[in-house]
Amino acid sequence: MLTPELTPALTRRNGVARPLAIGGTVAALSAVAIIAVLDLVPAIGMINPVRRTISEHALGPNRVVYDIALLLLAVGSLAILAALERGGLVRLRSVGAVLLALWSAGLTVVVLFPKHNWAVGPSLSGDIHRVGSLVAFLSLPVAVLLIARRWLRDERWGVHARRTRALGVLAVLSFAPVVYVLVYAMAVGGSWWQVLPLGVIERLLALCEVIAVVGVGVWAIASTRPVVAEPFRSPLDTPAPIE
Repeated sequence: MLTPELTPALTRRNGVARPLAIGGTVAALSAVAIIAVLDLVPAIGMINPVRRTISEHALGPNRVVYDIALLLLAVGSLAILAALERGGLVRLRSVGAVLLALWSAGLTVVVLFPKHNWAVGPSLSGDIHRVGSLVAFLSLPVAVLLIARRWLRDERWGVHARRTRALGVLAVLSFAPVVYVLVYAMAVGGSWWQVLPLGVIERLLALCEVIAVVGVGVWAIASTRPVVAEPFRSPLDTPAPIE
């Protein structure tokens, strides 16, 4: 039973966390919508989404729009992490929290350092871009799996945790085409990016990872629902039994 002393504290805590959870989830979904418009409307995106990577948008006139999308995803993920901490689902010093923060950091690096422009040649910016992409893509699935693992058998959060774990596994499995491409290219020779359509592979991977972020965001929203306290009853209010 929640006492009058505890209820205001929990309400204030959720009052901060809930906007973070909702805002972070909306930001992640908005990022997907922006990239989808760039990819699916040729007159706007101006690249071939089948063969060209998502970061190719940063080399054209849509760089600002692309950067906004990635920063929305990065900031939204941090907001979700803060909501998870406020909701008591994760400790900021835990490995899962650190990896989720690295996902956001990697996305920020991708924004700050555009990929190689092969019309000009390789660059230091492109090398840093690759490292940032690798850190982001590898950190997110592990972060999601670790955050879910703690709550798999919890009576209240078990369903959310198992669903989040499934999304984390999906994100891990989305690496399978990348592994196949690399192994196949090493076995038969040739350029690995020509084995399968690189743009499709990267977009599949990115979509699965963002879906995992949104799944965690939905869990964070659930954990910050307003607390409804039961009426506090003092023992003195309980009528004495009739003898």
